[in-house]
Amino acid sequence: MPPVSFDRGQDHVVMIFAVTLFATLKGIPATGLDTTTFRKTGIQDCQPDVAYYLRERAQTIPFSTGIVNCDRYPAPDLVIEIAKTSLLDDLGTKRSLYEELGVTEYWVVDVQNAQIIAYAMADQGSKRIQESQVLPGLVIVILEEALRRSREMSQSEVGAWLLSQFQQA
Repeated sequence: MPPVSFDRGQDHVVMIFAVTLFATLKGIPATGLDTTTFRKTGIQDCQPDVAYYLRERAQTIPFSTGIVNCDRYPAPDLVIEIAKTSLLDDLGTKRSLYEELGVTEYWVVDVQNAQIIAYAMADQGSKRIQESQVLPGLVIVILEEALRRSREMSQSEVGAWLLSQFQQA
């Protein structure tokens, strides 16, 4: 496995925490996956940094499952890639791959700029969004602010800030 930088790792944790916290507070069943392999016939295997199954799909895949076979199980509702050196690949090649796989929503975290480029996906295409469609009420700018804050404060302080933001929404 190639080396992973501190800042990329930190953004990875902030994103997992933020999505899980939002889902928890809003009562949305969620199962998050970290670097899990997905496979579908005729499509290249993929291993997103983060993936989520939401609502009725949160318990779709049995615990003992190894590689997730998307011929048998649905594609994740949300996929997140954390991009420090892979931004163009994540926005191009990987986005096309996730469109083909049938992912519902795809976010790319640009570590250098503390920015999130988010897409809603349908019919093997995608369009930019500013608010999550799979997690209604989750505004992307709040997540970007959490990333910016994580550069200057601890993750627990960022978590407390997110909690206050999500409770207000």
